[in-house]
Amino acid sequence: MSKAQIVSIVDDDASVREATKDLVSSLGLEVFAFESAEEFLGSPLVDDTSCLITDVQMPGMKGYELQRHLAAAGRQMPVIFMTAFPEKIRHRPDCAGALAFLEKPFDAAALVDLLRNVMARSTPARR
Repeated sequence: MSKAQIVSIVDDDASVREATKDLVSSLGLEVFAFESAEEFLGSPLVDDTSCLITDVQMPGMKGYELQRHLAAAGRQMPVIFMTAFPEKIRHRPDCAGALAFLEKPFDAAALVDLLRNVMARSTPARR
């Protein structure tokens, strides 16, 4: 895994956001964490993100709305959704194309395996 590969984490829950950031950082990846979808979209990292990990339910823009916004802008990147309510989200048509859904609290090993597979074949989401 290359240090140039960036993982962006979007979650309004500070404890989940920081724990996920620490886990991903332990893999040697460059990680940036954001409190909201709007904060992520306003950052200069959108086009350099190799993988996005986002909560589904957040104040303001939801995770699936963020994914839809990125796709509409031509930014294709693997998206991993985290949710405490998997039964409400798995079959949403606007979540189609998500790499995975992790139920909170999620198994760290599952996220590590997903990221290793994604980063082995991923490039940043350039337009």
